[in-house]
Amino acid sequence: MSLIPIGGVKMKTHILVTDDEPLVRKSLKEILRYEGYNVTTAEDGEKALKVLEEYPVDIIMADIKMPNVGGIELLKKVRDRYPKTHIILMSAYANVENAVEAMRLGATDYITKPLDDEQVKNLIEKVKGTSTQAKAENNGGFLEQTMRLKDGERLRFHTVVGKDEKMQKIYSMIEAIADSPSTVLICGESGTGKRMIAQAIHQADAYRRNKPFIEISCGALPETLLESELFGHVKGAFTGAIKDRAGRFELADGGTLLLDEIDTCSPNLQVKLLRVLEIGEYERVGDTQTLKSDVRIIAATNQQLEELVKRRSFRGDLYWRINVISIDLPALRERTGDISLLVNHFLDKYNLMRKPRNGMYIENISEEALKAMMRYPWPGNIRELENTIERACILVRNNVIQLSDLPDSIQNYKQELEKEEIKKSDFSLKDALKHPERDILISALEHTNWNCTRTAAYLGINRTTLYNKMKQYGIKRGQRG
Repeated sequence: MSLIPIGGVKMKTHILVTDDEPLVRKSLKEILRYEGYNVTTAEDGEKALKVLEEYPVDIIMADIKMPNVGGIELLKKVRDRYPKTHIILMSAYANVENAVEAMRLGATDYITKPLDDEQVKNLIEKVKGTSTQAKAENNGGFLEQTMRLKDGERLRFHTVVGKDEKMQKIYSMIEAIADSPSTVLICGESGTGKRMIAQAIHQADAYRRNKPFIEISCGALPETLLESELFGHVKGAFTGAIKDRAGRFELADGGTLLLDEIDTCSPNLQVKLLRVLEIGEYERVGDTQTLKSDVRIIAATNQQLEELVKRRSFRGDLYWRINVISIDLPALRERTGDISLLVNHFLDKYNLMRKPRNGMYIENISEEALKAMMRYPWPGNIRELENTIERACILVRNNVIQLSDLPDSIQNYKQELEKEEIKKSDFSLKDALKHPERDILISALEHTNWNCTRTAAYLGINRTTLYNKMKQYGIKRGQRG
């Protein structure tokens, strides 16, 4: 049996525990040192900042309420000065608003007291995986300078993984536009990595890389709440507005703001976004004071915005304003040569994020399993692939992922084109290439008993896109031909 080897990364992790309670500092120091970490303590945020000036720190565990400099203030300072350092905030109060605020400001995670030993260890292990992976990828300078193949191709670009020719062109485009303030529109199916590309643009921007990278999913919030999240609000602006609150534009000042699912914005909000893009000004909800915005906008969508413009559900002037630079991300089925590379990448990630069971890490994936993954069309794209690897790492019985460790949908998938005889005289190349997508749609519809809502969710697209594709391919209930 042929095996596909993967690499491993081992790095020391330095943790800074910041809390004004001596017992908490002592307890966490003992727990974490026993786990093999290098641990330093500080009694408040001010002393923590002094430690950071002298020593590199990977992870900070900081209490929210401390004298001098508290956890939130420390978080803001660290985000500006040490953007690669991860911060876990601690609080004796299980307050959802505090947790949301902490994550919004850039905290890696949030934990409540009293602290549970196992919870602390699991959380650090999770964060350590992210931290060490990022360091490994950025070791010695920009990743794109160190991960080139002999022929000049790149295996990775910042945190983006892929050597496909389409990805090489995207890497080159990012390099060309990085230092420009121009708005970028990223298009691609759900799960193709639009967020990762946006982060790569931010990291490649010499002016903005040390400033905030803020993101918001426009489709996840109702219009009234979305406007407040984007622009902020003042006390009394609406029911529940008990204090002034900064919006994402204000939080991202000097940095980058990713507007994901921008196609879901209401016409009213589109007008306000257009104004910010054109003149860089906006007002908080309920306020008359005009604020200035120095933010690079990156918009992302899994829709064809030109079609939405034609149907008048998306403003044409806003479309042309955000479409200054356009990046089209390929679906995973269009870059199958990257699957092996991505599998290894996610195996490394989940090996780092979890403790080895009985001293065992997942070392390989069998050739049989990899071939099955190469055949599968991945309707959920890279997100589905990552979930598959995470699942396999949990279910695997030894240190090699076998075909039986993969979901049934991958094990049993058979390409429909193998069952059909396609005559050269019947199809042009363009028509032939449409067949795989049509068959994927029909298989998904049959799997959900032709429930369009469930099918759209299964494929990672919205119902409008599903309906349009069904119409395009002439798909009707119960008909495969």
